[in-house]
Amino acid sequence: QVQLRETGGDSVQVGGSLTLSCEAFKYRDGINCMAWFRQVPGREREGLASIPTTGTGEYKYYANSVKGRFAISQDGVKNTIYLQMNNLTPEDTGVYYCATRQGSYCRGGAPEPSFFPYWGQGTQVTVSS
Repeated sequence: QVQLRETGGDSVQVGGSLTLSCEAFKYRDGINCMAWFRQVPGREREGLASIPTTGTGEYKYYANSVKGRFAISQDGVKNTIYLQMNNLTPEDTGVYYCATRQGSYCRGGAPEPSFFPYWGQGTQVTVSS
């Protein structure tokens, strides 16, 4: 069974930057989709970004709230995806989760939680003035 572990969450000042990592274990290379989500208490889990782990020609999805500030990338050798976050604001505070679905490219548009059967434990990001 696939296991994911997020690291890199921290407390930062407004305007700061963080890079989150998500390492996949027991993960078979191939056609897969990986994504980053953010959970804020009292709100639905929001899909922030997604990336296919193989192939070319597919776009990286970014939510409007993070487009231009966040960047998703992947390292196939390390079975790891990253989320580089810049110009952080208090609204970026939350628990960040990575998720994956094997055997499928990412769907168009925002990633939906129900599409992903495997999830990490989450990592807390807190942005303060």
